[in-house]
Amino acid sequence: MFDVLVYLFESYIHADACPETDQLARKLSAAGFEDEEINEALDWLAGLRRVSESTLPCIPPAAGSMRIYADEEIAHLSQACRGFIAFLESAGVVDTAQRELIIERAMALDGFAVTLNRLKVIVLMVLWQQEQPVDSLIIDELLSIDDEEWQPVFH
Repeated sequence: MFDVLVYLFESYIHADACPETDQLARKLSAAGFEDEEINEALDWLAGLRRVSESTLPCIPPAAGSMRIYADEEIAHLSQACRGFIAFLESAGVVDTAQRELIIERAMALDGFAVTLNRLKVIVLMVLWQQEQPVDSLIIDELLSIDDEEWQPVFH
């Protein structure tokens, strides 16, 4: 699934340039991806669009405030993942609403452990889907991925 997501980012600079779901599935299949990973990726992206469209604007947090994670989120997101999210927010790469969208999409992963590399792909896809301009150094960091972490982990 994550290979498909990275492929989409690299193939379609703007999310709006992506073809409709059926045509995209055919193109991904022609590119050599398996049906199961195509379906997982397209379902996950549909969820991203759905949640993005239904999310109300967030009230900016007060200075000095911090995000408190629920027990379920702590169990699902490692300390490294939570720290990376905090780093991105403090660096101004993501805002409060994007942070919550990233957390929601990480929690929506079924059958995958949320590693730091997978979280980076989630961040990349959230920014890509919202067509946010991102510094090339941040893109390089988000695309620096260790292949050993791609394998699914079923709970």
